[in-house]
Amino acid sequence: MRKFYTLLSREVSSYFYSPIAYIVLVFFLLVSGADFYFQLSFMNERQVQYSVQEAFFNSVFFWFAFVLIFPLITMRLFAEEFKLGTIEPLMTAPVRDWHVVLAKFFGALVFYLVLWVPTILYFVIFQYVTHQTAAGSSGAYWGSYLMLLLLGMFYISIGCFASVLTRNQIIAAVI
Repeated sequence: MRKFYTLLSREVSSYFYSPIAYIVLVFFLLVSGADFYFQLSFMNERQVQYSVQEAFFNSVFFWFAFVLIFPLITMRLFAEEFKLGTIEPLMTAPVRDWHVVLAKFFGALVFYLVLWVPTILYFVIFQYVTHQTAAGSSGAYWGSYLMLLLLGMFYISIGCFASVLTRNQIIAAVI
């Protein structure tokens, strides 16, 4: 298990040492913040029958950002190892193959979760400023973020598979 944690810490740190991680983070937070602002503006102008949380998770901007972040997160997982030639030493090291695969998967998942943590503040700030709930119940929050977690795990696993198929990161992102 120690080998897995070593590989996982290496993978997570490689995300935050690369400038692409910060570009993805800024892009995602700009798009999701603009989406939240536009949803609040729209709801302020018209009488609507849905909650802020429902409007945020059902908007086009949300799904646009959601679909684009997975290729950006996963394109480098294995393709970079193939391109740099570090896959052979990694696979011949005294670690199991599933340690490597799971470390890369969970490293991408940790970065994905780091993307979503600031969005929780949107709803907290909304409730603090307006003294209204942003959703019908707390279960709606938990359900929405559980959905994001499960969909994220699904798309990250597809991205890992696509990254294994090619040496080129751009092709891995397109797949």
